[in-house]
Amino acid sequence: MKPFYLTTAIDYVNGAPHLGHAYEKVLTDVIARFRRLRGDRVFFLTGVDEHGQKVQQAAQQRGIPPQQYVDETGADFRALLPLLNISNDDFIRTTEDRHKRVVTRLLQQLFDKGDIYLAKYSGFYSTRQEQFLQEKDRQPDGTWPEIYGEVTEITETNYFFKLKQYQAWLVEFLTTHENFIFPRFRQKQVLEFLKEPLNDLCISRPRERLAWGIPLPFDPQYVTYVWFDALVNYYSVVAETGQWPADIHVIGKDILVPPHAVYWPIMLHALGLEVPKSLLVHGWWSVNGVKMSKSTGNFIEPAEYTTEFGTDALRYFLIREMNVGQDSDFTRAQFLVRYNSELANNLGNLVNRTLNMTTRFAAGVIPAAGPAEAPEQELQALWTTTRDEVIPLCEGFQFHAALERTFAFVTATNAYIEKRAPWKLGKSTTAADQALLRTSLATMAEALRLAAALISPVMPTTTEKINAVLGHTPVGWPDELAWGARLTGRKVAEALVLFPRPLPADKAPAKS
Repeated sequence: MKPFYLTTAIDYVNGAPHLGHAYEKVLTDVIARFRRLRGDRVFFLTGVDEHGQKVQQAAQQRGIPPQQYVDETGADFRALLPLLNISNDDFIRTTEDRHKRVVTRLLQQLFDKGDIYLAKYSGFYSTRQEQFLQEKDRQPDGTWPEIYGEVTEITETNYFFKLKQYQAWLVEFLTTHENFIFPRFRQKQVLEFLKEPLNDLCISRPRERLAWGIPLPFDPQYVTYVWFDALVNYYSVVAETGQWPADIHVIGKDILVPPHAVYWPIMLHALGLEVPKSLLVHGWWSVNGVKMSKSTGNFIEPAEYTTEFGTDALRYFLIREMNVGQDSDFTRAQFLVRYNSELANNLGNLVNRTLNMTTRFAAGVIPAAGPAEAPEQELQALWTTTRDEVIPLCEGFQFHAALERTFAFVTATNAYIEKRAPWKLGKSTTAADQALLRTSLATMAEALRLAAALISPVMPTTTEKINAVLGHTPVGWPDELAWGARLTGRKVAEALVLFPRPLPADKAPAKS
């Protein structure tokens, strides 16, 4: 059976990893872990984009070969993965031979088909974006948007891919595949973009101007345009394994149009290959209400938060705070609100109470539950509702809402403990109270186990720790999500501090 295949965008190595890179990796990892729990065989790809003019220029400025430059900078992106506990199955570098061979083959195939031709071009060029621009790309006042950086006018002979001859096909495809892009309003944006005629895509750069790229197989005096090179990574890794097409490409909104929603599906269609099943397009993070900028110091280093609060706390905040597809803002104050109220005071408190009271009143062994009375029945009913809501929410990429529902269940479990008051029951010597004590301890432990199961795609290490202190070995879903008595007789640990109290926001350590 073909595995469920999902990818992140590959990161351009001319810079350092930032919060946006971290979020995309975590989001994709949550999807991968969720699908594995559902029983799917998953193949999860990420990697780096290492060719292009900006890399060549940066290497020249440092006086080192481009390969050495990408070896060094690419290592920073690779180091981000274990830092965030990312469960990718492969990591692609576009300088690898396995990738270059496929790019070369596909270029030759399109050239032989007559879809690539040589022509002279005169127009405007953005070095920052490494693309040619059109008059429609200007702002109303005639200036170029800041995203393009310095724009120069050039005349140059290059090879072009016949993009515009496939425009009608792409419009029809998007019109008949309404769920190709999530969220759906992004698909409407692509169709709006396609109301204007496409230009053919320049897919080469002269070697005299850019030597750092994959040579065209039919003309070695040219190298491949970085977008044609980079997009092929999704296919090149699985070209010989039968795992294509991808089920989901997870990308940021800045590279939807035109690269992923126009260039990529048309390239695949022209090659006779299936298009990916869907594009999941996430929004951008701002920091303290302002666009991220390392030059001004308004940025977040993921490593600072994983070091201070732990990887799972950062993963939780990123997924809990951002509605997939929308933009969101990162502030330390809001991070601490969620860390303290939801993780430490709610989930952490439930863990501590369960372990402490089981140790005090049951010699550290989870007892068997007696017949469920109204409080237990209410909590079990809430669990069924929570589970049945969370799974469809995750299937629809609404992970923030899934976490909200799950933590509402954790809150209800803590409220159940207050209602049953095991610390009072433990002082009673009546048989009825002792039976009720055993039932409440068993109910607390089972509710904690189930909550941990639901958060495991987002907080895998936390779930592992909770299972370990409960003496529980998890099974696959859906069995793991069924309320039962599998913890009966399990020996628990005496304590577990999952979320140590941090410094208050106004005492936060200054950036070094």
